[in-house]
Amino acid sequence: MATGYCPDCDGQIGLSNPRLGQKLLCPYCDTQLEVIALNPLELDWAVDWPDEDDWYEERESAERE
Repeated sequence: MATGYCPDCDGQIGLSNPRLGQKLLCPYCDTQLEVIALNPLELDWAVDWPDEDDWYEERESAERE
């Protein structure tokens, strides 16, 4: 599992299969984040956040993994 940190609250976030450009919400402060580097895992504020419907689809597929 790769671990990165939220740039807003510095919360530690673990991702099992991160993808470059992957969007996620910080579980600690609900900031919209994006994976900008894989090795080491680096997270930054998301510039273009997906539509709400797209977010739910990504979240559901992530929960199944």
